[in-house]
Amino acid sequence: MEFPDLGKHCSEKTCKQLDFLPLNCDACDQVFCKDHIHYESHKCNAAYKKDVQVPVCPLCHVPVPVGKGQIADVVVGQHMDKDCKYNPASEKKIFIHRCSKEGCKKKEMLQLRCDQCNDNFCIKHRHPLDHNCKHSGHPISKAGYAAIMRAAESSGASNKLSSTWLAWPY
Repeated sequence: MEFPDLGKHCSEKTCKQLDFLPLNCDACDQVFCKDHIHYESHKCNAAYKKDVQVPVCPLCHVPVPVGKGQIADVVVGQHMDKDCKYNPASEKKIFIHRCSKEGCKKKEMLQLRCDQCNDNFCIKHRHPLDHNCKHSGHPISKAGYAAIMRAAESSGASNKLSSTWLAWPY
C-alpha cells in the first residue's frame, strides 16, 4: 500500500468501504461513501436538525410552526380549527363586470366595453351587432367601418354615403 493515509473508511457498520473521496454528513459529522451519504441510507439520528420544514396554512397563508416529533398535517389542522385568521367574506370577487344587455346576467372578469355605446358586455354580446347597439346611427363593427371608408375613397363617392354610417367616434 503506497498511500496509507489516503481516503477514509465509510462509517456505516455494514459497509466500511475505503473511499478515496469520502463525504461528511452535515447532520452527524460522520464519514460515508457515496452510497451511504443520504440520511435514510445510514439511518442518521441527527437528520431532524437539517430536515426542517415549515408548513403554510392553505387558508390564511401564514407559516405554522411544527415542533419536534409533531406531524405537520395535524398541527396545520389544529391551526385551521383554532387560530386561523381566514375570513371567506373578505375574499375579493373576480367576476364583477356585469353585462349591460337586457336579460343577460352573465358577469366577466374584465371589462369589455363597446366602442360605440361605451357600455360593458359579456363575451357573447361584446360586438355592436350582438347587443343591438343604441349608438346614434346603425350598429357597425370596426371592420365594417373600414370597408365603407375604403369603398368611399376608391369611388370618390364620399358624398353619397349617409352621414349616420360615418358617425364613427374615431
